[in-house]
Amino acid sequence: MSSNLFWNFPNQSQRMPVLAPNAVSTSQPLAAQAGLRMLLAGGNAIDAALAAAITLTVVEPVMNGIGGDAFALVWDQGQLHALNASGRAPAAWTPERFAGRDAMPELGWDTVTVPGQVAGWAELSKRFGNLPFASLFEPAIGYATNGFAVSPVIARQWATQAPRLKDQPGFAEAFLPNGAAPTAGDIWRFPAQARTLQRIADTLGRDFYEGELADRISAFAAQTGGTMVAADLQNNSCDWVEPIAMQYRGDYLLHELPPNGQGIAALMALGMLDTFDPPQADDPIGLFHLPIEAMKLAFADLHQHVADPIGMGDLTAQMLDPAYLRRRAALIDHKRAATPIAGLPEQGGTVYLTAADSSGMMVSFIQSNYHGFGSGVVVPDTGIALHNRGRNFSLIPGHRNQVAPNKRPMHTIIPAFITRKGQPFASFGVMGGNMQAQGHVQMMQQLVDLQRNPQAAIDAPRFRVEPGPRVMLESRVPTSTLEVLQAAGHRIEPQSPDSLDFGAAQVILRQEHGGYIAASDPRRDGQAVGY
Repeated sequence: MSSNLFWNFPNQSQRMPVLAPNAVSTSQPLAAQAGLRMLLAGGNAIDAALAAAITLTVVEPVMNGIGGDAFALVWDQGQLHALNASGRAPAAWTPERFAGRDAMPELGWDTVTVPGQVAGWAELSKRFGNLPFASLFEPAIGYATNGFAVSPVIARQWATQAPRLKDQPGFAEAFLPNGAAPTAGDIWRFPAQARTLQRIADTLGRDFYEGELADRISAFAAQTGGTMVAADLQNNSCDWVEPIAMQYRGDYLLHELPPNGQGIAALMALGMLDTFDPPQADDPIGLFHLPIEAMKLAFADLHQHVADPIGMGDLTAQMLDPAYLRRRAALIDHKRAATPIAGLPEQGGTVYLTAADSSGMMVSFIQSNYHGFGSGVVVPDTGIALHNRGRNFSLIPGHRNQVAPNKRPMHTIIPAFITRKGQPFASFGVMGGNMQAQGHVQMMQQLVDLQRNPQAAIDAPRFRVEPGPRVMLESRVPTSTLEVLQAAGHRIEPQSPDSLDFGAAQVILRQEHGGYIAASDPRRDGQAVGY
């Protein structure tokens, strides 16, 4: 990592990485600095990550909120731990409730599964944190009470999302107080959110599931057409699970959480790509065509087979079986794009952040309201914007992911972690819907195959595979690459330079001699900080 090649910046980076013994990288500077405040106060990487996450619900409400889900990977004392803090469907969500629909709703109460994020905050703090839980809320409560200046990026997203959400219960009153979204530079205050965060802080999160906040959520549901009741919230739990992994280029392992998340798609694509020679810099086949084709195959399997792990049995292991992935990889033509179909294994608005400290603890953490503000439902006088994760359920009878009571839907938010020869190498994530799994694959190619430093890896132009299949390309993708992909038969959709469709990555890479290299994506407001 000390080679001249590693320290090249071939993509005209707008930023330089931060090198420090302790580091935090998030999608919003105030949140990154909130995490740094915890480290300076004697906290560890968990304390920093949680303070940043809690602050993000205030300073970046267009991407996440108090009523979302979360997942985490934590490296501590030589072991990787994984937490699934995603919630389950209300007990009233039987298939019959959605009869007559072709697909799950996109907005409103019938997309709101029980939010698991608050329970995840409490669980992570209880198991790994050094600082008192309430201390982690101080920066967020301060910004919600005293206000902060809205950035141009966040103002743009706010204005874009407002028209489709303004009629959802509680949204306009909470986020459009003067009938319009705040503009860049406006000071945004939300005292009701500050009071809610204080209640969560004072009760170690319990009030959200069995106290006054829970009562407000269930009462508002009853008043406005929702089915979530007190028992749904009381029965929530988060789970420590065993990470899944895929070996890549011999020495490296990419670790993800198991289903119900989509991380398995990134692992499957990497397993297919590992059967091909490593790509070279400026290689349109190795860096675009092959991973695009691998992602198409992985997504076909993801949407056919992945669901709540209770219903998957041994299917996760079968989908990651090297022999199965070799068969899938054999379907990839070096010269032609293909229409993917799901294989048959042998039967038997998101924010990402990462933090690391001088003890060696590293945290890969992601939380989300899913599509921007989520369902659009906001519980009055609380600042609780509820996610719309339930829209990921299927309504196909017999599908593993078919909606059912107390069931987790297939999930898009996924943190990632790389080890090299059994030791921590990098903590990273790429937020943004289905961009996440394919973003993980592209980051692996940049960090591992091309041995680029974190900032250069983040800055590299990206593709995004969408249903159709069609392929979105960032405007910085060379014309020569676009022409190669078009000649191979890909349905290419070049995007404008200001497109926000390619996710936002945060990376902390551990140096061999100790300390970290932290980087943040210039596609958003993010910042990497350290000391």
